[in-house]
Amino acid sequence: MRYKIDKAVSVLHRDGLIVYPTETVYGLGCDAFSENAIKRVYDVKKRQISKPISIAVSDIDMALAVAKISKTELEFIERFMPGPVTIIVEAKSCIPSVLTGGTGFIGIRIPKNPIARKIIEEFDAPITSTSANISGRKSPMEFSEITVVYDLFIDGGKLSGMPSTVVDVKNKKILREGENIEEIAGFLAEL
Repeated sequence: MRYKIDKAVSVLHRDGLIVYPTETVYGLGCDAFSENAIKRVYDVKKRQISKPISIAVSDIDMALAVAKISKTELEFIERFMPGPVTIIVEAKSCIPSVLTGGTGFIGIRIPKNPIARKIIEEFDAPITSTSANISGRKSPMEFSEITVVYDLFIDGGKLSGMPSTVVDVKNKKILREGENIEEIAGFLAEL
C-alpha cells in the first residue's frame, strides 16, 4: 500500500486525478489548490462550473488552515469527524473560488478511510472530495461503477455507497441526508 500512496501523491503533484476510497463511495481527487487540476475534475465529471466541489483534509489543523471555522463548527467537527459527513464553512482566500461555486463557502470532509487520510496527509494539502462519476449518475461503490477518466485508481474494495451527510451548522440545516442523521439532527437541535 505504501507504493500506492506514494504514487497517488506523485500524481497529485503533477495535477493528475486519483480515484480513492472513502468510507462511503469512491472519490475523485486532485490538488485542491491547482486550478488546472480542478478544471480537469469538472471536465471529466461533466459538472457545471457553477456547482461547488467539496474538499477532503487529513485533520482539524488542515481544515483550520483553509477555512474560517466558528467555535460551534469546530465542536461539530470534533464530534463527527473523521467520518461520513461534510460541513459547509467559510473558505479562506487560499481556496480557489471555482471550488466554492462563487459562494465563498466550501464543503470539508475528514475521511475515516485510512487510505484516503494517509494520501492527504502525505500530500500535505487538501484534495477534492467528489464522487468518481459523471454528474447525475450513480456514485461508485466499486471499480466497475467508476465512470470518469483518471490517472490512478487506489482499490479499497466494495464501499458502503451511502453518501456523506452534508451539514450547514451555521444555518442549522442538513443539506443532504446520509449516515449519522439522527445524531447530527440532535446536535443541530441543541444549538
